[in-house]
Amino acid sequence: MIEERPGFAGAPRAPGGLGGPVEAPPLEQSGLGGPSRPPLQPIPWVLLAPACVFLVLAFVIPLVRVLVLSVTDPTLSFAHYHRVFTTPLYLRVLATTFQASLLVTLACLVLGYPLAYVMARRGGRLAVVLLVAIGVSFWTSFLVRTYSWMVIFGANGPLSALATAVGVKPPQLLFTTFASTLGMTHILLPYMVMALYAVMKKIDPHHLRAAASLGAPPRHAFRHVFLPQSLPGVVNGCLLVFTLCLGFYVTPVLLGSPRDMMISQLIAQQVEELLAWGFASALSVVLLAVTLAVIALYTRFVGLDRLWG
Repeated sequence: MIEERPGFAGAPRAPGGLGGPVEAPPLEQSGLGGPSRPPLQPIPWVLLAPACVFLVLAFVIPLVRVLVLSVTDPTLSFAHYHRVFTTPLYLRVLATTFQASLLVTLACLVLGYPLAYVMARRGGRLAVVLLVAIGVSFWTSFLVRTYSWMVIFGANGPLSALATAVGVKPPQLLFTTFASTLGMTHILLPYMVMALYAVMKKIDPHHLRAAASLGAPPRHAFRHVFLPQSLPGVVNGCLLVFTLCLGFYVTPVLLGSPRDMMISQLIAQQVEELLAWGFASALSVVLLAVTLAVIALYTRFVGLDRLWG
């Protein structure tokens, strides 16, 4: 009968077979405890520090100041917000802002979708020329483009001269809703085109060829194959144009009429003419809240990471 000795079959022996059991190495050394956590690297935080400081000083602190001013000027209350949502004039301004933004967004989509489609599908020199034209629109100041429309629609502009030459009374185009909408559409159209082009360029052309090889007419292939894949670009472009149009100020002032006042014009009026800083701050907070709500809805249903396709 063999006597079982301690350490014979259980614990490991020391090197050379002598002595008792050997203590097991720590888990970190044996590899059984998984990889150790790397030490924190301060370099990324050092690189991000200047940008974070700039954002805090230039955006966060002013926004907090506006929010505090909206409820403390002249006394601590929510009277300014109550005034915004109970006065018919201010409600009409909010409705006009939404209406103008939706109209400009729709106009940019109708004009920009065919242009982006041609750029994505044709390619070659035509796409390069169109991209250069859109780039020139980005490089040209929106104020210059607004003044150009003022010259075109003016009483002594080319449209009035053409109407007079053909014996027609020149229509009133400047300081109208049409002029304001056209000017904002002209300024925001490149944003819509680039958002659509970024998505359309990634659509595989073999999908349309496969649909054609299966007997689908071009219009059916576009409706059932190309259009569904381009919808993310449509949503992206509409979000950009709509949110930018909500805060437009210069173009509606120079081209539009007083009855088409938008909320940005109302904010400027309260500050410059009435010195009502508290009420102007409340209007600014309302505009910011509406913009954030639109972005939140987009993020909830689409995702902000797909903004550029």
